[in-house]
Amino acid sequence: MLTFTIRRLILAVPTLLFISLVIFLLLELAPGDPMAQVPLTVPPEVKEKMRLALGLGEPMHIRFWKWLVQFFWVEPQVLFDHYFGTAYAEGKLRVISWQTRSPVMDVVVERLPQTLWVVGMSYVVGILIAIPIGIYSAYRQYSVFDQAGTFITMIGYSIPPFFTGPLVIVIFSVQLGWFPFIYDTTHVVNDWDSFVYQLRQMIMPVMVLAMQTTAQISRYMRASMLDNLNQDYVRTARAKGLSERVVVVVHVLRNSMIPVVTVIALGLPAIFGGAIITEQVFSVNGIGAQLIGAIQANDLPTVQTLTFMFAFLIVFFNLIADVLYGILDPRIRYD
Repeated sequence: MLTFTIRRLILAVPTLLFISLVIFLLLELAPGDPMAQVPLTVPPEVKEKMRLALGLGEPMHIRFWKWLVQFFWVEPQVLFDHYFGTAYAEGKLRVISWQTRSPVMDVVVERLPQTLWVVGMSYVVGILIAIPIGIYSAYRQYSVFDQAGTFITMIGYSIPPFFTGPLVIVIFSVQLGWFPFIYDTTHVVNDWDSFVYQLRQMIMPVMVLAMQTTAQISRYMRASMLDNLNQDYVRTARAKGLSERVVVVVHVLRNSMIPVVTVIALGLPAIFGGAIITEQVFSVNGIGAQLIGAIQANDLPTVQTLTFMFAFLIVFFNLIADVLYGILDPRIRYD
């Protein structure tokens, strides 16, 4: 397992480099001019100086190399300096946003907690709801609960967040007035009332994101449970006189969780993609809103950095899924 993990980590390096090159080339070939938002009253020679200041006058391969050095060498040094009080990155040029004229990673660090609160909570809630639904649906196959669960999860999986978000706002915020429809990212939790308000404003975005997570994982959980309930070892366990609770929870559930755990690991990067839309709907000032704003402003360094971070999450959690699958299933040997 250790050899496999090391081999996958080494293979991830050229994979990520190739992904970063593809992202860079796509952004370079995309239509749009970073100078488009500059007022028309600005003289052309001033615009040209601004373009050169942003590095747009340099060859494409030079700009790509500078981004690689800034992201993979300078930014880790900045992180190291922050935690250990050193000055390795002092005076070195970082990845600068064309929109805010500030380091991109500083803005990411400011906005990431908001995204993690919403995304992390929605994923945990979705998993905690999906696994019991999948277990009971499989155990009571073709029952009323199973039929209703299948119908509801199919609806939840089919409806996109950009439709579910405004729908829950209209129902629970406009009509019923239960929850605030705008997520206040400046809210500080310092007492019980502020904590309750934080929970109230998180319910709707968490609900929207958790809906698709619950639908997907519950279907995988049900299918995996049904596959194991008909195995010989289950009939043997029942023939030995074990209680139905022990058979289902100890034997069937343990083996059924092997593919589900990998699905959970692989689905985490996808939930960040859904958060981009959800943050726009509920005005959550997270990295999804930062990415949309950068796209609208033709802020290529920010778009490239955030897109690469999403790609990194996909590669990383694919590795995590493979490792977990080998740990949970003793029959799997990668070495």
